[in-house]
Amino acid sequence: MKIFVAGAAGVIGRILLPKLLEEGHEVVGLTHKEENRAFIEKCGAQSVIADVFDREAIFSSIRKARPEVVIHQLTSLSQRNFSNNSRIRIEGTRNIVDASLAIGVEQIIAQSISWAYEAGEEPAAEETPLDVKASEPRKRTIEGICSLEKAVAEIPNHVILRYGMLYGQGTWYDNNGYMAEEIRQGRVTATDAVVSFLHVEDAANAAMLALNWPSGPVNIVDDEPAKGLDWLSTYSEAIGASAPIVQEGREGWERGASNTKARMDYGWSPLYPSWRSGFARSLNI
Repeated sequence: MKIFVAGAAGVIGRILLPKLLEEGHEVVGLTHKEENRAFIEKCGAQSVIADVFDREAIFSSIRKARPEVVIHQLTSLSQRNFSNNSRIRIEGTRNIVDASLAIGVEQIIAQSISWAYEAGEEPAAEETPLDVKASEPRKRTIEGICSLEKAVAEIPNHVILRYGMLYGQGTWYDNNGYMAEEIRQGRVTATDAVVSFLHVEDAANAAMLALNWPSGPVNIVDDEPAKGLDWLSTYSEAIGASAPIVQEGREGWERGASNTKARMDYGWSPLYPSWRSGFARSLNI
């Protein structure tokens, strides 16, 4: 198939592009940075340089590419620009969806998150409502996710990948990433908050496999939702940081997510089933 990948040079896109090409797909990769063109073209894909907020440029790019499938992996999380990230989810997604609809694209795969669910005691399943009553600053994140998922659902075949907290090369949890530095400086507290992690390679594999999945949201997370009291100690040890400060308690929405649907219904299986071994493997320790 001909596939248009928005965010082709991001932490997931860099792994996803070669996989799609190896499967024989024709790929057009969108990035807003000229310096990413060489990577995209070296992979064997066509490159497009455009800003997702430039509606005319996005329409022109997708119209020219005429893809059968669009894969939306755009974020600005590497720069921790949360305001811009929400804008990408709302305004950027709207531009991508409208441009896709204008030329009759019938399939889209889009990146969402697995920590947008309302409060509860157990890891959230896909049927759990999103946390639409959240207060700021979480409210802004939820609004962005709701807008993204609603827009994407306008495409006939739409798979919404609710990813776990990403770790691996190029993420906040890489050896030189933001979280690694915060933890080394002792600025992260271990609590009862539950996180579902996901290695970036598993995220990319899911995006490729989703080409054959039915419409709807699906949690793409590892097998073991983790309390901060557990994972933070393991991660700290892996990067040579001191043991973290411990504090009991969590927010109601800090509940993790279940991957039962992805595993049982779709046959997805993570290469990194648990953060326990995944952290050390991803850090080459």
